[in-house]
Amino acid sequence: MFDTMTLTKAVGAICAAWLVLLLGSWAGEVLFHVGGHGKHAEQAYTIDTGGDGDAPAEEVEEVDFATVFASASAADGEGLWRGCRSCHALEAGQNGTGPYLHGVVGRAKATAQGYDYSDAMASQEGDWSPENLQAFLENPREYTPGTKMAYNGMRDIEDRANLIAYLATFN
Repeated sequence: MFDTMTLTKAVGAICAAWLVLLLGSWAGEVLFHVGGHGKHAEQAYTIDTGGDGDAPAEEVEEVDFATVFASASAADGEGLWRGCRSCHALEAGQNGTGPYLHGVVGRAKATAQGYDYSDAMASQEGDWSPENLQAFLENPREYTPGTKMAYNGMRDIEDRANLIAYLATFN
């Protein structure tokens, strides 16, 4: 009645069915995991309501750039420069995708020799004071709408101050 081949086929079919059920269970867990993360392990999802309704919203303290710039570290700015050097150079007259930045701190805007500035940047007046540079680095497209600089900005004020302090060493 049962020979070895029939018994092997039956055991193989049971093993295959069990494997399909395990893989299905695993796939379902991955796709439809309902456990939260960290302190919300029992919740399927968390909705942030902005904190306590009774607690007043924290005021964001505006930091004066001059105060931050006074304690800026050019050594820390050197590490931040690595993100800039793909488009800019620190050697005078060596333009890349962007203008050279040798002597940029205190230099008149849009005056790097041999660089073709956008109309928006060329129409800028004044010089690149540390305050103007930090405003530009925070959000270039807001500071100079229409600029060719494809950079989203540097959000941390200490990072901007450190980078400007580093650039000032090349004046």
